Amino acid sequence: GILEKMRLCLIKKLLPHLEDRRRYREEFASSTSFHGVHNIVHTQSKARRALWLLIVAGCFATVIWQICSRFIYYFSWPTTSTVVVQYVENIKFPAVTFCNLNRFQVHAVSNLKEIFLIWNIVSAILQKIAMEGKYSQELHDFLLGNQNFSIKEFTRKNGFYLNSSTLLECDFFGKPCYPQDFVHVFTEYGNCFTFNHNDLSARRVSLSGRGLHLLFDVQQDKFTDEPSLGYTDAGITFVIHSPEERPRFDGLGLLTPVGMHTQVAIRQLKSIIQEYPWGECKPDIKLQYHKTYSTNGCLLECKARYIQDWCGCLPFLLPGNGTECDLLKFYKCVYPAVYDIEIKGLCTVGTHNSTCPAPCEETDYPTTVTYSNFGGEEAVKYFSTKLKKSPEYIRQNLVRIEIKYNDLSYKITQQQKALTIPELLSEVGGQLGLFCGASMITIIELLEYIFTNFCWMCIFLLLKAPEMPQWNNPSQNQPTYKEKKRGIQEC
Repeated sequence: GILEKMRLCLIKKLLPHLEDRRRYREEFASSTSFHGVHNIVHTQSKARRALWLLIVAGCFATVIWQICSRFIYYFSWPTTSTVVVQYVENIKFPAVTFCNLNRFQVHAVSNLKEIFLIWNIVSAILQKIAMEGKYSQELHDFLLGNQNFSIKEFTRKNGFYLNSSTLLECDFFGKPCYPQDFVHVFTEYGNCFTFNHNDLSARRVSLSGRGLHLLFDVQQDKFTDEPSLGYTDAGITFVIHSPEERPRFDGLGLLTPVGMHTQVAIRQLKSIIQEYPWGECKPDIKLQYHKTYSTNGCLLECKARYIQDWCGCLPFLLPGNGTECDLLKFYKCVYPAVYDIEIKGLCTVGTHNSTCPAPCEETDYPTTVTYSNFGGEEAVKYFSTKLKKSPEYIRQNLVRIEIKYNDLSYKITQQQKALTIPELLSEVGGQLGLFCGASMITIIELLEYIFTNFCWMCIFLLLKAPEMPQWNNPSQNQPTYKEKKRGIQEC
């Protein structure tokens, strides 16, 4: 009975008559804003109707193809790059870290050749350096006999130093600077010194064409280095970097040999990278021991975490507050751990799914470097008299470096989305309007028409469906309940 009532209700209230359905289709064709449908429905000529049907179907297929291609392009996450040059009245001066290619004092390492092998192991944390196997036993014997030896303190005391004898002149935009204005830092070159470090107050310059002027005395007779490591030149190596970042010499350092005058013109380049999936940066990554995120700082902290977990100590070249590793730990644990990190890819950089993805904002300092011989005859005589050194010593030990801004401007390279959601909607709407004269209202009309006809079809199928079979249908040979009851009454 309930099924019959539902059937009657569907017939009377929901399922319209054939004439009403035909009238609904004609009204939709007349009122819809989808162009061309009216010509298909109301045209009497079959040829004209077929022509308009082909036109509407072709335009509709073209719209679907264009819309699909736009969505495929959008979900490929395309980007574009824009370059803007911004001129300013003053600009922040970068940090500059200077090192001597000859890292150790001669008197300290003349009878201690193992120092170079030890530093080779220590600096492997920052750059890939393989230790030769022929020195392993010699180094192992030295470490066993000098367990309290500290390569950090040895390098600090017997490495390159910066004072009035090695820094002869220093001028920063017309004002004198002194060795006290430099901050000591350890790098793969041993003792290095940074000007305009992050801990100091930021220096901003307002004049182009002037900058930092330095005159070094590398003192070749007092400092040396092992030729097998490749540092056979004598001079000053330096790197220009952001004050908030640690210096990185691997592939970025500039070199000024002795007897040369180096002029470095710098420009500031800011790079802004989109976050994933358009770009490769992740804005939510923060570093524990660095104020600003950088891939180099992230890589150093990643290595520090793994080494501290495996060895229970922390190398002094890496950021952190752990217990400093002694030489035996460096040789037996830290060096193999760095090798495992490289081989297993535990600290990776670059893409969004790596340990250290690209930074969302980064500041670089592209340079233009020119060289000339240091000093003419009169200049050599002047410095020879001033320093009480021979002209040959002046040419073999003095290095002049000038670092200045090319102009007071910085360049911004910004990665942007090639297609945003509003632009996607605009292109989709333009395709609909061009080929079909349709809009968002037209889409809603079509959806309403399709939904209404779908409901009518479902109701029609429900009404015409065969009756459901009865459960527990009695067989012909077995007496039914009424026959049993009739037999009982007759009895």
